[in-house]
Amino acid sequence: MSRCCEVPLPPAFDLEALLRRYPPHPRYLLAILQDVQSACRFLPRTVLGRVAEYLRVPESRVFGVATFYKALSLTPRGRKTVKVCMGTACHLRGAPKVLEALEAALGIRSGGTTEDGAFSLETVNCLGACALAPVVTVEDTPYGTMSPAKVQAMLEERDHEA
Repeated sequence: MSRCCEVPLPPAFDLEALLRRYPPHPRYLLAILQDVQSACRFLPRTVLGRVAEYLRVPESRVFGVATFYKALSLTPRGRKTVKVCMGTACHLRGAPKVLEALEAALGIRSGGTTEDGAFSLETVNCLGACALAPVVTVEDTPYGTMSPAKVQAMLEERDHEA
């Protein structure tokens, strides 16, 4: 069984209440999936089936949208997402070394989530802050001119936030 199927839904998550916020029309598929992702930190397979039923679309269509967008995930993500820009400017100014330092500090590879569910790590093609290269974001807060030496302090700062 895959990890995504073993993780229970958050106790306060009410899929039916979420669905009632939208008319049962396929044009709302992405918005519904984004709301589920926000509430659960991933898209549980059981939820995908119910969304398909509600919108009267094949489950394959829901699955296709869920797997197309990088912002959506079928496996649980961390409470905080760390994104490393790998665009040209960031790459040339040391982003690969910053990524290596993050992987070592977190004990995961890019695309993974820490065992405690605190952090997920991913790479992105460009964060649009080339003048600050290399750039890392944690929950959309940018950290510019990053270096491997700055990684641990950044993670400790963000790990202690509520």
